[in-house]
Amino acid sequence: MKNQRVFQKRINSFCEFVPAAQIRRLRKGMVINMLTSVALILLLGLLLGSIFSKMKLPSLLGMIIVGIILSPHALDLIDKSILGISADLRQIALVIILTRAGLSLNIDDLKKAGRPAILMCFVPACIEIVGTIILAPILLGVTVLEAAIIGSVIAAVSPAVIVPRMIKLIDEGYGKNHSIPQLILAGASVDDVFVIVVFTALLSLASTGTISVISFLQIPVSILMGVVIGTAMGSILVIFFRKFHMRDSVKILIILSFSFLLLELQNRLEGMIPISGLLAIMSLGIVIKQKYSVLAKRLSSKYNKLWVAAEVFLFVLVGATVDLKYAISSGIYAVLLVIGALVFRMLGVAMSLIKTKLTTKEKLFCMIAYTPKATVQAAIGAIPFTMGLACGQTVLTVAVLSILITASFGAICIDNLYKKLLCCQCRE
Repeated sequence: MKNQRVFQKRINSFCEFVPAAQIRRLRKGMVINMLTSVALILLLGLLLGSIFSKMKLPSLLGMIIVGIILSPHALDLIDKSILGISADLRQIALVIILTRAGLSLNIDDLKKAGRPAILMCFVPACIEIVGTIILAPILLGVTVLEAAIIGSVIAAVSPAVIVPRMIKLIDEGYGKNHSIPQLILAGASVDDVFVIVVFTALLSLASTGTISVISFLQIPVSILMGVVIGTAMGSILVIFFRKFHMRDSVKILIILSFSFLLLELQNRLEGMIPISGLLAIMSLGIVIKQKYSVLAKRLSSKYNKLWVAAEVFLFVLVGATVDLKYAISSGIYAVLLVIGALVFRMLGVAMSLIKTKLTTKEKLFCMIAYTPKATVQAAIGAIPFTMGLACGQTVLTVAVLSILITASFGAICIDNLYKKLLCCQCRE
């Protein structure tokens, strides 16, 4: 009897010990997997990006391909914990590049753009959605509402692709005479706000059968509130930085922290007061540029260094959302839809530039520069599918194809044509 109690005690202690050991091993393995994933993302992203650059192709294409290879749909070499926060990591990268854009953007140059800058915020997206409504029922056999949802997903332009290239043009002095980079920067930033609101309204109509007019009123309100709050925050930071001396690296951390708080403010006030957090962040950078240009120039160079790592994570994780089996199974009709919608978008850009002083070459450049899609499609492309909508699989497929086709086309054309299509004026 005594031996039986001793034996049972040992069994119980062993059962308690084994789970603890397993937990320790699992924890250790999770850390290794996560760190290994980060290493693979950085090393392979930089390697393939460098190879593509030497081939005179955009480095982002190599990074997207790395993401596709490492994704759960292929080799599955990205830790689940990273995939779980991939949306946040992509947003951090967008914060870095939009702040950098604000620090480079001269508001006087933007004012010179005038009416076209406003039209570029919504006309190209509207024309692309209309084009999708015309083409999608013919090519894919979907309803008009489903076609509108597809159009609202693929109509958003990608700041992650466009903004770094427009900053490069500003630095090199290309398109300065007609403020073309500034025009595209401003339009691309507001375009996403407009398209996401339209997408949300159409989803509501598809799921409930009703659509709220108030949702469309959120567009101008969110833009205005974003600019006002960002301007106020930027003004406060300028006063603070002038009064208290600190290293520029510390200032970067402070600006990044306030940028993240602006995004959190947008999330907390959602449903009450619409605010565009990304526009607020860009406005913050613009105010620093206007009121403390010496500091803006120094901070801009530091943000450039941050972008080296942020770019890799952004595009590798965008690639990780791509499931090639959807793209392959979609056939030629989905490809034709993406290309056709792109033609409509370029027509919308041309309409926005009517009666401007831009030359034919400059207008052509604007039409091309406004084509890349990536980040928004990766963020919202799967939502109709997860909601169980009948068109969900089709929306996801077209979103994937729009990333692969337009990001490649836009980035390659911008990188190879800007010197041929735009005039160069040396920066003062």
